[in-house]
Amino acid sequence: MVDNPRAAGSDSQAVHRRAEHLDALDAILPFDRRDQLAALLTDDDVATLKHLAREGMGENTLRALASDLGYLEAWCQLATGTPLPWPAPEPLLLKFVAHHLWDPVKRAEDSAHGMPAEVEAGLRAERLLRSDGPHAQGTVRRRLTSWSILTRWGGFTGAFGAPSLKSALRLAVKASNRPRQRKSKKAVTLDILTKLLQACAGDRLVDARDRALLLAAFASGGRRRSEVAALRVEDFADEEPVRANPADENSPPLPCLSIRLGRTKTTTADGNEHVLLIGRPVAALKTWLAEAQIRDGPVFRRIDQWGDIDRRALTPQSVNLILKARCEQAGLDPALFSAHGLRSGYLTEAANRGIPLPEAMQQSLHRSVTQAASYYNNAERKNGRAARLIV
Repeated sequence: MVDNPRAAGSDSQAVHRRAEHLDALDAILPFDRRDQLAALLTDDDVATLKHLAREGMGENTLRALASDLGYLEAWCQLATGTPLPWPAPEPLLLKFVAHHLWDPVKRAEDSAHGMPAEVEAGLRAERLLRSDGPHAQGTVRRRLTSWSILTRWGGFTGAFGAPSLKSALRLAVKASNRPRQRKSKKAVTLDILTKLLQACAGDRLVDARDRALLLAAFASGGRRRSEVAALRVEDFADEEPVRANPADENSPPLPCLSIRLGRTKTTTADGNEHVLLIGRPVAALKTWLAEAQIRDGPVFRRIDQWGDIDRRALTPQSVNLILKARCEQAGLDPALFSAHGLRSGYLTEAANRGIPLPEAMQQSLHRSVTQAASYYNNAERKNGRAARLIV
């Protein structure tokens, strides 16, 4: 029963208005989350996101900011009974850390430790919380960073550099003791990729699309799913054919294509970053574009059950779902793989083949040597002698 019909109607109108404003960000925000975000965010939040979009903030960054902002608003309302304040006081930041990074052993002894049960239940009801246990350290730090960015963009000075917050984070991370999870439990190395390609070896348009998508995503350095979804025909440029073996003048020529990536997670739109495709991936791409009669616009598009091709690009989530569907068809466990496995798989395969790390990073466009080297270290340890003293 509604206590105040007029107030309820006003709230409904406000949510509808925010949903209409979020339509302007439809190319960035997932459509299936638009209504949820409209209910979670305030008018000022939506205005801030539209401003950031006009300022040219990267789509991935803006998408993460919108998602984190929606979560923060929901958490604050449940935890304090009030909307998210700007700027956030230091005690609220400390409460956020205490609710998300806690000691599982202590929680078993004291149910009041960590996130209160009613807050957890509310977040689960909104489908904002799915996993059990304390949050991943990276997720907590990312949401705090998003909070800090939005605070600065609002013209406020926050307490995100306060010694108390830094100390609380350090101690909470140690107490939560949650191991870091890889984005894809298993890497899509060449042997796995071969099985996926066999699963889409048919003559349908969807098979041609998925072959081109998997080959291009892997061979171009393990592109992120957002980068794959954002590819456009205008980003491609034919290059002079290259020899299969550069050291052999009699080696057969292979087709070569350059891909301009524009803005990515680690580059800017004017960075003129590009990668090369050589051989089989080029042929697969050109076959798909020819069969789909795509001459401009998005490269990878949705295909309905009747074989009709949409004008709009696949979403990043669709890229992930395609890979998982092909895993299932290949007899692999989809839960072990995600689209990020193409990225980790590319570097793992490069390490296994003895390709120098700097050369692989030119193609993958990793900026962090430490992160890229982790895949090399794992490969070297498995191939090395140190773990084989007793076999």
